[in-house]
Amino acid sequence: MSRANHTADTREHLLATGEAIIQGKGFAAVGLAEILSCAGVPKGSFYHYFPSKEGYGVEMLRRYFLNYDEKLVLLLRPEAGHARDCLLAYFQGWVDHHPCSEHSHTCLAVKLAAEVSDLSEPMREMLAEGMGRVIHRLADAIRRGQQEGSLCTHLEPDELAASLYSLWVGSALLYKVLRSQQPMLNAYKLTETMLVQPDSASCKR
Repeated sequence: MSRANHTADTREHLLATGEAIIQGKGFAAVGLAEILSCAGVPKGSFYHYFPSKEGYGVEMLRRYFLNYDEKLVLLLRPEAGHARDCLLAYFQGWVDHHPCSEHSHTCLAVKLAAEVSDLSEPMREMLAEGMGRVIHRLADAIRRGQQEGSLCTHLEPDELAASLYSLWVGSALLYKVLRSQQPMLNAYKLTETMLVQPDSASCKR
């Protein structure tokens, strides 16, 4: 293995290890020592890859959103079906990812948004960039649905995408507080209503 490949692999290993731990405990509660111990990487090596814990957090979020975007593109691609069906399948994934269990976790972006936005401006900016990309993908899918005829043309794609994402982020937070899947189920019912079909009465108003 070349030195470049070894460096990339170690960096990726550190990011993946930290994400798994922080997913459960949060960012502030996890120290570098715990991440390095679980990763089996010497403490002195950490600063070869990241300038600080905050810098590590930024790169962890960057990695998370890049992976998320790849999956979202595949899920919303035209080959996967009509846009409305693809969007509902995406949001059904939120429901499936939040089972009724006290040991389950919400997504990393939602978890850290409430924790680090007031503590780290670089991490807040990365969250804003990543979440903005998700909303952009949703808006593109809504436009596709309007073009193909699975969604009402009266909808404003950018506003609807932002509203839907806000609805689901809020529902994920309520899920954590209430330890109940009901907020997610309520969000799904409302999403079905918001994704208006061309033959519905509300589309013709």
